[in-house]
Order: sequence, then C-alpha cells, then structure tokens
Amino acid sequence: MKKGIYTQPVASKTTTVKTKKSQKEYTNRQTAQASNPKKTSLINDQNESDIIIDNEDSNYLISQLIHTASDNLGVTYRGGGTTKDGFDCSGLMYATFKKFDITLPRSSHQMAEVGKPVDVQEAKKGDLIFFINRGQKRINHVGMIVEVNGDDIKFIHSSTQSGVIISSLKESYYDRTFKQINRVIQ
Repeated sequence: MKKGIYTQPVASKTTTVKTKKSQKEYTNRQTAQASNPKKTSLINDQNESDIIIDNEDSNYLISQLIHTASDNLGVTYRGGGTTKDGFDCSGLMYATFKKFDITLPRSSHQMAEVGKPVDVQEAKKGDLIFFINRGQKRINHVGMIVEVNGDDIKFIHSSTQSGVIISSLKESYYDRTFKQINRVIQ
C-alpha cells in the first residue's frame, strides 16, 4: 500500500514530470506550451514526495477492499463487532477500510456523510451503499458494492439474520429500504 505525506506544491519555471505518460505525450505538451508565449511560467503541481493514486491504483485499492471484506463472508453478526468474532454492518466497513489506513466513522449514519453521493446509475465497485431499515428515521445500515451488472447492484454487508453476506439491490427488502450511494475512493 502506498503511503505518503502531502506537501505544498512549489512554483517554478521548470517542470519535472514524473508520471506514466509517454515521452511523446510530454514532448507534445512542451511543444504546445512553447508555441504559446503568454504561458512562460509554469506551476509545478507535483513534488517528489507526492503519491499519486491514478485510476489503475484506485482500481487496485478497490479490488483489495472487496477481497478483504469478502474474506469475512459467513462471519456471524455481532452488534458493535469489528472482528472475525462478529461484525455489525458499519463494523465490517470500518475494519475493511482501516486495514488500508482509511479511517471511516464508526456508525453507518456518520459514514453516509463521507465521500461524494452518486446516482444509482453511476454506482461502481467500492462505493458504499446505505439503507434505512426497520422504520427508522435515519440511515442505519451500510454495505460496499462488489458488483455492478446493468441495473443489478450487489453489495457485501453484515445482516442481523445471516451475518456477512452478499445481497442484491434487486431484492425487494433492499430495494424498498435503499437510501443512497457514496463514493469514498475516486
């Protein structure tokens, strides 16, 4: 897992680019900038110690989160639980993300305030999915999306009846109690 400390970018007239872009792309960008004399000073928005999570890395992280959560399939439900001795729904998400040094709030209604809400049509693997169950007035259940196949969304969660399982948003109970989806990993 990549870790690092963000440092403030420094302004400079020369830019050192350390990305996976091809030299040809970099050369084309330099040529375009050289042909525009109004842009003589460049801002270096990267530092040597910066860690950049590109799409490839975020997809890897999401795969690892799903794999980690899936390692707990079949573990029983336990109110307040955050270990293989038993999980509640938010405990499963908390422990899964914590393994990768991502600290989520401990309750599902607080988790629902983290990240960026997305429409159900934009749902992706790794997004958190939230529900309001049993006549409650606020979010009280959370899972993580593990598969999106057309309009079928499957998510892993810890249910009070069955423990850690994978369910579908097409199941009438979850369709009826669905509230929102949040993206916490871009």
